[in-house]
Amino acid sequence: MDTPPPQTERTEPTDADVAAFKEQLGRPPRGLRAIAHRCPCGQPDVVETAPRLPDGTPFPTTYYLTCPRAASAIGTLEANGVMREMTERLATDPELAAAYRAAHEDYLARRDAIEVLAGFPSAGGMPDRVKCLHVLVGHSLAAGPGVNPLGDETLALLPEWWAKGPCVSPCAAVTGPQTERGTA
Repeated sequence: MDTPPPQTERTEPTDADVAAFKEQLGRPPRGLRAIAHRCPCGQPDVVETAPRLPDGTPFPTTYYLTCPRAASAIGTLEANGVMREMTERLATDPELAAAYRAAHEDYLARRDAIEVLAGFPSAGGMPDRVKCLHVLVGHSLAAGPGVNPLGDETLALLPEWWAKGPCVSPCAAVTGPQTERGTA
């Protein structure tokens, strides 16, 4: 990626944000607490979720990537073996492993500030392996650069997913589905 997306402030979700989420994922949000990051197009691309869903089910994924264009591009990286390569590097690079463990601790601290899920892992395979690049990118976008080294590294590998415009139309998100999903 030539230019990473700019940091944005965490905000309370609006009705338009909820409608965009529904359009992005094809379902209503569960446990939505906030918009953790906005795509340069203005739409949500990472949401913050509650550690427990409304029915009480634990949901340890605090930062959930919602943009289908970003998710598609990340899926391509996963299919190309990036997670395996990163996990192998964790075993041979003590400095990277320490930074990734710190990212794990940051993730847990942010989740625990909402509600403690004792005995539940952080997310994405942290701290010992890489299991989900989507989670690592969500964490990097929400927390900012320098917090999750492998999330930052994954972001650098992605194309500018927002360059073609929003993944959902602001009008369509509020009034109904659009005809083009706009995947990368």
